[in-house]
Amino acid sequence: MPEGPAAGGGPGGVVPAALKGSGAPTPRTGMFGGGGTGDTSGFGGLVRGLPVVPSTPRPFDAANEPVYASLERAYPQLGDAVERVVVDRGEMTIFVRREALLEVLRTLRDSEELRYELLSSVSGVDYLGIDPTGRRLHSVYHLTSLTYRRRLRVEVSVTDDDPRVPSATPVYPTADWHERETWDMFGIVYEGHPGLTRIMMPDDWNGHPQRKDYPLGGIPVEYKGATVPPPDLRRHYA
Repeated sequence: MPEGPAAGGGPGGVVPAALKGSGAPTPRTGMFGGGGTGDTSGFGGLVRGLPVVPSTPRPFDAANEPVYASLERAYPQLGDAVERVVVDRGEMTIFVRREALLEVLRTLRDSEELRYELLSSVSGVDYLGIDPTGRRLHSVYHLTSLTYRRRLRVEVSVTDDDPRVPSATPVYPTADWHERETWDMFGIVYEGHPGLTRIMMPDDWNGHPQRKDYPLGGIPVEYKGATVPPPDLRRHYA
């Protein structure tokens, strides 16, 4: 059983980075991230504190407790690899340190008690300003056991200053194009990937469009000799 929040000890939960030292979370205002737009909906007046993400205490529910127990038996170093475990609506997400990612994935694939043979998706998320660990970029691995008809998520988080994650392609070849798309959209660098190039945007594109700090209005695009202005400049209101 891992130590710390994943074990269900203490008050339970990962404290947001904004809470450390200040004693109070840094509030977020509004709903959609805009400002100075003459909002009359009332959403602009919202003030929201940063969330505290709790770990689920053991034992988990009847479906997920045997899975996690099997992973503990198959991978004795699990306590050092796992940061927290969240079971919500019957679905389990295991947050692991990036240094242990490949070993955890390999164990989930090869253990006879687990047999997560299929990596169905690798997706990215940007929790800019709200990630409780201070690491905004998340790489999420969606695993399926065809043998036992079970699903599981494994998640790794990194900072935008050091967005490196080991490529899962040596364990699951299906990660190839998924990791390319996540790199393209979020800028997570998958080290060891056989060909980490853009898959949706042009090769010379600057930035990663699904990051939360990417310009909402877009950027000008050249198309057949004409320049299409960004959406927020195409129409002017009196």
